[in-house]
Amino acid sequence: MSDPQSVPFLDAANGRPASRTPVWFMRQAGRSLPEYKGVRGEGSILHAIKQPDTAAEITMQPVRRYGVDAAVLYSDIVVPPHAVGFGIDVAPGTGPVAEQPLRSAADLERLRPLEVEDVEYVVDTVKLLVDELPPSVPLLAFAGAPFTVGSYLIEGRPSKDYRYTKAMMHTEPSLFHDVMERLAASAITFIDAQLTAGAGAFQLFDSWAGSLSLADYQKFVLPHSRRVFAELRSRHPDAPCVHFGIGCDHLLPAMYRAMPTSGPRILGLDWRTPISDARARLGKDLVVQGNLDPSLVLAGTEAALVGTEQVLASNERADGTQHPGHIFNLGHGVNQHSDPDVLQAVVDHVHATTAV
Repeated sequence: MSDPQSVPFLDAANGRPASRTPVWFMRQAGRSLPEYKGVRGEGSILHAIKQPDTAAEITMQPVRRYGVDAAVLYSDIVVPPHAVGFGIDVAPGTGPVAEQPLRSAADLERLRPLEVEDVEYVVDTVKLLVDELPPSVPLLAFAGAPFTVGSYLIEGRPSKDYRYTKAMMHTEPSLFHDVMERLAASAITFIDAQLTAGAGAFQLFDSWAGSLSLADYQKFVLPHSRRVFAELRSRHPDAPCVHFGIGCDHLLPAMYRAMPTSGPRILGLDWRTPISDARARLGKDLVVQGNLDPSLVLAGTEAALVGTEQVLASNERADGTQHPGHIFNLGHGVNQHSDPDVLQAVVDHVHATTAV
């Protein structure tokens, strides 16, 4: 029988046996829920994020509907540069857009250091949620990693080739590192504020790091991501940290090295890397998050549940039991066209088949 006092997410994050495999979904806070669309409003997501009551309600909606084991704050990775007045917004249907991209040292001056006062509305949202969430459901803070946020600022919009970002890396490396240092400090301030206000864990999204070669990642990105994790670990030694990117199979060992060796750390996997393969490469005690292909949710309940079983099978130990270090998630965010009933079926299936 499940322990009513257990916190499955924190148990799994620490590699301890949990009462069930915990589940949450990236981009779960809204996206496909009709109740989200009822309160979200029109225009930029950044407007809704600035309203603590609205942001807290959107964060709570999937917790109430699905019974997930963690709540991810309704926010966005470009909140910090937006909050300091760099000049970036989230255009509906497009994503982050900066009319004046960061292409020179003069542009860097528009990216002043983030202060907690700049994001007080986020802190207020966290405090509301800590009071409302049940004790068994921690709130997850998050921020964008320096490279991913930097790519939006430098490109000026979502990119497929990252031509300006890579050009700056290789033709103006000093400027690129200055940008990364500024954004690393921003991520630290942003996540620290959320954890200090009561969030129980955090995730660093390096969504687009997979566009880099291993050599470029190690030279231009790894030192800055490592700094983020190291400083946050020193301030919050017990807070689990998650590191996640898309198409990063070739970077997984380096991304894992970016995290502290002490305290709970979780490597997020997209759908391309089987859990068993990640553990074969990085150690049998590796704690992982993931990694159902989001497209299988779009394919319907049957396909999603078959995929869910495959993920759980990849997490099995030699004796057929589930490895305790597993947080079930999709291998990327929830697609906005997902059927909430399919996601509910996934949550229910994981909980039912892994409960002890």
